[in-house]
Amino acid sequence: MELISLESRLRAQVSRWRAAAIAGLLVLVLAAAASVSMFEQFTEQVRYLQQQLKNTPQIKYIAVLLDDKQAPALLVTLDPQDAALEIQRLNELREGREDSMQLWALQPGAKPYSLGVLQSAATTLRLPADAALMAKATGLAISVENKGGAEPGQGPRLPYLLTGSLLQKAR
Repeated sequence: MELISLESRLRAQVSRWRAAAIAGLLVLVLAAAASVSMFEQFTEQVRYLQQQLKNTPQIKYIAVLLDDKQAPALLVTLDPQDAALEIQRLNELREGREDSMQLWALQPGAKPYSLGVLQSAATTLRLPADAALMAKATGLAISVENKGGAEPGQGPRLPYLLTGSLLQKAR
């Protein structure tokens, strides 16, 4: 009788251990699945944030061009990722029907270099830009030229309509 009772207690204990082992194994499988899922979500979130950062403009250079009354007229920024100047008009200054406004990079002791003609009367414009050239420039200026801008190799008409210092933004 005692032998049967001992045997039944042993079976019950083995059954409990088996049940505990199976439960522990299930917990491990669920934890592993959750870890893999969380890792995939984390990886996807990092990918998304990297894309957001890539699409966010990173301004490296900035200039505010002033008119003859020293009032802000144009805001010019350079995003080196896009290699583009963004030009925002800050006042109502517009070119005439037979005129164009042309943007120039100014360097001490060097000829002004044309960055392009403002083709539109829109409030915000974009022009392609060379970051290496912008690194050498200390100022920007706008001149009024004949429709289409100055001829290649020809400098701007003076005096400048707008001028301003070009500043490199601190990191």
